[in-house]
Amino acid sequence: MPPISLDQPSGRYLSFAEREEIAILRAQGCGVREVARRLGRAPSTISRELRRNAATRCGRLDYRASVAQWHADRAARRPKVSKLAANDRLREYVQERLAGKLRVPGSSEVEGPAVAWNG
Repeated sequence: MPPISLDQPSGRYLSFAEREEIAILRAQGCGVREVARRLGRAPSTISRELRRNAATRCGRLDYRASVAQWHADRAARRPKVSKLAANDRLREYVQERLAGKLRVPGSSEVEGPAVAWNG
């Protein structure tokens, strides 16, 4: 396992310290809402984190902060393939929209509204 980054992530992402706190509070029997209240996060954030990183051990679902951080670091790696490069249908749709063309359900093309460019 690579070393765990202790850098502070932006406020959008959980830090390793927060993940450790989640693990400790859950081991003490605190509920999701209590953990969220103590960390100053939304209950949905805590619930999602626990659901994504639950490890099955002896028939129980345990949360391990180090494993959760490893998964988060792995998912955040760059470079990633962009959605437009990976999805041909999406790329065609965006190109048509940028060209000002729209397709109606009968497969005929009509001129769409002009695209304002603020670049």
